[in-house]
Amino acid sequence: MGHGSITQIDESTPINTMRTVIALTLIALIAISTTSYAAKTAGEDNGPDVDETPFESFTATSPSVSGETWTLVVVMDDAHMSNNTTFEITSQICLNEGVCDPPVVQEVTVNGANHTTSLTPPDDHSYVNWRVKAMYEDDTTELFPFGSWYTIWSSCYYDDGGYYGPDADGDGDGCASEETPGFTLIPALAAIGLAIAIARRD
Repeated sequence: MGHGSITQIDESTPINTMRTVIALTLIALIAISTTSYAAKTAGEDNGPDVDETPFESFTATSPSVSGETWTLVVVMDDAHMSNNTTFEITSQICLNEGVCDPPVVQEVTVNGANHTTSLTPPDDHSYVNWRVKAMYEDDTTELFPFGSWYTIWSSCYYDDGGYYGPDADGDGDGCASEETPGFTLIPALAAIGLAIAIARRD
């Protein structure tokens, strides 16, 4: 009798498990992107404390403006310059819909201690996140800030039912020169649905 039960194993179980893993992974990715948005205090830029970092100083375009160049300059302090430390700068754009694009490692121009990078935020962005990975001579690395981001808010950001910032319209119903948000999230959800459908078909 026991042998009969062994031959009844459902051979589709590994496939079903993989479908579940794919679906849960996609949900987790959405949760991560929205968490980055929700954790911020609206309108308050957040930058490093230079006394607790390998930075002598930093400057960033504030507020960031959709469609216009945003520039960040991070100046390495003398102690780390003499120890052959290098910087990697990563950015992340978050949108007024409440989702964030994947992080991007920036191209950085190094001129002595100055590390300069720039990007152009898309329409209807809410803020620009940035962080620095310090890579030391002994092959160790350190993130600033650890487990979080520095943030520059846009000139028109959405928060708690209204739009704020110098480029918000007078009634707080939107941005003065931009379309109403909502078009970015729909294609993203459609892509996720397509991925799940393909997994089921396979």
